[in-house]
Amino acid sequence: MIFLNSELTLDERAPDARFHVVPMPLEKTVSYGSGTADGPAALIAASDQLERLWQGFEPCADGICTSPPIDCAQPLEDALNALSTRVEGIVLAGKTPVTLGGEHSLTWGAVTGVQRALGRPVGIIQIDAHADLRRAYQGFRHSHASVMQLLVEEEGAHLAQYGVRALSTEEAECRARNDVVFIDAEELVTGGIFEVSLPEDFPEDVYISFDVDGLDAAIMPATGTPVPGGLGYYQALSIVRSALRERRCVGLDVVELAPIEDWEVWDFTAAQLTYALMGIVLENERG
Repeated sequence: MIFLNSELTLDERAPDARFHVVPMPLEKTVSYGSGTADGPAALIAASDQLERLWQGFEPCADGICTSPPIDCAQPLEDALNALSTRVEGIVLAGKTPVTLGGEHSLTWGAVTGVQRALGRPVGIIQIDAHADLRRAYQGFRHSHASVMQLLVEEEGAHLAQYGVRALSTEEAECRARNDVVFIDAEELVTGGIFEVSLPEDFPEDVYISFDVDGLDAAIMPATGTPVPGGLGYYQALSIVRSALRERRCVGLDVVELAPIEDWEVWDFTAAQLTYALMGIVLENERG
């Protein structure tokens, strides 16, 4: 399956494309609703219905190459390392990896691959209902609920979180200990905040990790834990756009889509979101 298959020319889907889509149908540590293994295929299928034009230009004209899915039947750590190696190669080739999940634990593999390729830590812009800063969850160190703790405390990444509205005491302490930048959902939504700014010392190279449950459950119920009180679609994109200013996106992922049978609207929402993020990356670079 190929992202935006019906719209791309042969040249636009070639290996020298700017964006390289990596499907990662990972579902090993989900703790409530299931279905993330079906997320990448559903999102890619829905992308066939997208229009090329976005905000006055065609992001796909820079090229979107879709690679084969990562084998997620293998042990979790092996699957994550396979993703890390794939992403490292994409970045070394001067392209932008776009990983489609799959549960959020995959972000560890993607970010470590980016950091190896660059030789330095990156900053992560996280849109999410959850902080994912537990040390482990249900016995899994590489779980969806501990992925950001691993990246911050063991891999040296910096972190900015927007839209969180489900937080444990352990995670609040981890935030304070690691100077995590955050504005939670209640403040963003009730305050009508659409623009954010990162601290001056936040890394110039940033990675966008967009968990679809960062959106309000009324907009995106097709996810394992659809928490109420989340971000609006345009609000979330505006937050990402403003956070990217004067920085460079070196990779991104869209995770935790759990398709609902016969309700493809949510798959389409995730596909449009993915294409919009590609557009924001290019828009940011062109000024």
